[in-house]
Amino acid sequence: MYRKIMVPVDLAHLKVIEPALQTVADLAKHYGAEVCYVGITANTPGSVARTPEEFARKLEAFAKERAEVHGQPVSTHTIVSPDPIADLDDDLIKAIDEVGADLVVMPTHPPKHVDVIMPSHGGKVATHTKASVFLVRPGAGD
Repeated sequence: MYRKIMVPVDLAHLKVIEPALQTVADLAKHYGAEVCYVGITANTPGSVARTPEEFARKLEAFAKERAEVHGQPVSTHTIVSPDPIADLDDDLIKAIDEVGADLVVMPTHPPKHVDVIMPSHGGKVATHTKASVFLVRPGAGD
């Protein structure tokens, strides 16, 4: 059913997104799907890497580690953005087509009242792409 699963990752907060990563691993094994780990970085030094090239190397190393967990093929896609926070939704939507994903698994937060004013990233991605979107909340599966 799914051939390529895209998962946005924040290398600075891997513990928080672990439920989504485990969901991706399970789905990848079940469907025999490739997993594409997508990371967005600024073109200036940040907490994870000093350069976009260093960020891409770290994302690739992360993907290789995760491949050992689920045993499926992996790929990475690094997005360099002048403003990763402001451009996040649009960059993710564009990446879905660029990597050819038919499923996106995204970590998300519990619903809040502020979501009426500022919708969740997953909600926007789901309404602007043909790919299926699976949102995983922190603590899912506990």
